[in-house]
Amino acid sequence: MPHSQNSIDAIIIGGGHNGLVCAYYLATKGLKVNVYERRSIVGGAAVTEEFHPGFRNSVASYTVSLLNPEIIKDMKLKEYGLEVVKRPISNFLPIDNKTYLKLGGGLERTQEEFKKFSEKDAARLPEYYDRIEAVADVLRDLSIKTPPNPKQGIRAALNAALQLWPIATKGNQVHRDVYNLFTKSARSFLDSWFENEHIKAAFGFDSIVGNFASPDTPGSAYVLLHHVFGEVDGEKGAWGHAIGGMGAITQAMEKACKDKGVEIFTDTSVNKVIVEDGTAIGIQLDDGSSRKAKKIISNLNPKLLYKKLISDNDLDPEFNRSMDGYKCGSGTFRMNVALSELPDFSALPGKEIAEHHQSGIVIAPTLDYMDKAYIDAKSHGWSSAPIVEMLIPSTMDDTLAPEGKHVASLFCQQFSPALPDGSSWHDHRLAAADTIIETVTKHAPNFRESILGMMILSPLDLEEKFGLIGGDIMHGQMSLDQMWAARPLMNYGNYRGPLKSLYMCGSGTHPGGGVTGLPGKNAAREILRDT
Repeated sequence: MPHSQNSIDAIIIGGGHNGLVCAYYLATKGLKVNVYERRSIVGGAAVTEEFHPGFRNSVASYTVSLLNPEIIKDMKLKEYGLEVVKRPISNFLPIDNKTYLKLGGGLERTQEEFKKFSEKDAARLPEYYDRIEAVADVLRDLSIKTPPNPKQGIRAALNAALQLWPIATKGNQVHRDVYNLFTKSARSFLDSWFENEHIKAAFGFDSIVGNFASPDTPGSAYVLLHHVFGEVDGEKGAWGHAIGGMGAITQAMEKACKDKGVEIFTDTSVNKVIVEDGTAIGIQLDDGSSRKAKKIISNLNPKLLYKKLISDNDLDPEFNRSMDGYKCGSGTFRMNVALSELPDFSALPGKEIAEHHQSGIVIAPTLDYMDKAYIDAKSHGWSSAPIVEMLIPSTMDDTLAPEGKHVASLFCQQFSPALPDGSSWHDHRLAAADTIIETVTKHAPNFRESILGMMILSPLDLEEKFGLIGGDIMHGQMSLDQMWAARPLMNYGNYRGPLKSLYMCGSGTHPGGGVTGLPGKNAAREILRDT
């Protein structure tokens, strides 16, 4: 190694986007930081790869909105080549062969769309947006703060009071909305606003993204909100595409880190955290060699860290028991597809690039459809009518596919993380993929014939390739008992692990999943505080 062992201030396990963000902020304060990544490229689930000759796509994570604007600015990501283009509209929902619903492109446009289904719902939309935005603002404020640690007694109570004060000052309406969003199911929340089932589905879809649950599950209303947080170039709630795919974000982050002196080791798998006298002092690599540092920081799913890399004997029995109960598994199945032509939707015909091709194409026409998909997945492993979101990024980015051809991301929900009867996803991935293709082809009859090649990622493939346990894109369910000061566990929500000098900076910490970079940024602040 090009440096002496003892000179390393911090080792980060896992080169996903949060690990890179954390490394950058530590390095800007003069810390010597090493990042160890098992795969041959950094970026974790935010990577772009060629999956069929001439066709590249964002392999897992696939859309930009939640990446924190401060991080983009601090890391100078645009100077390192990051370019994000906005979707013209956010979503397109083909409902049947004649009817569709478009969402986005401005309030008035969405209201006009809603009028096709319900005048009353169209009239209620501005107030709904305002109220949701008021709650999202409160949570944006909370997302950049370190949750309190109840073990710190009065200090934690004061810290909690200060963090929750903005909610307290917002007035009774916001209090009620916050309470409802955190406790209600998406359906009961949306029922209180809208009457049309397709309009409810347009909003309710967000409640089950990366969430193995029904829109009838209490607490699913919050997940609906988690996806409203984002912004693109200052436009709140906007969704965009990174030119070159999601890998463009993490490639820019890698350059920013290296320019600050961060050393990044790829193809280097960590198999153990070395613990002495209740303190994390280093890591052991697969080749048996070890590296020591003053601080050990994990960007992995907490379950992977505590169940695979740290011996049970080095952890408190109660902590082990709690971590056994940490819920993972987001019911996600992911496909990348090379296409000879654009899908021609029966409800909105045409194979030339149109705005609906450049949006999120959501096949989930009602909340009942989503509920049935979940119930089927629990009993049979997956539904015969799954929930599919398709993005066709090549309609906005010609770097991804040969001229005239396209790539599509299929992000599918309600595929059980573990199949019934103990059977393996490796034996059923092709059958599940075929069900997904059939689901899309029902709405766009030319779809199946246009497929030139594909990459299939079942929940098990996502786990093996990216370390996403149970295919969990959020590094742990975003349920009320696994959020804020209890993410991943109560007393460990402040990015500090149960061992001295051990920290966590991944999506399994506050504020949770999505390509936000905030767990990495917040963790770096706490690590520097302890340095």
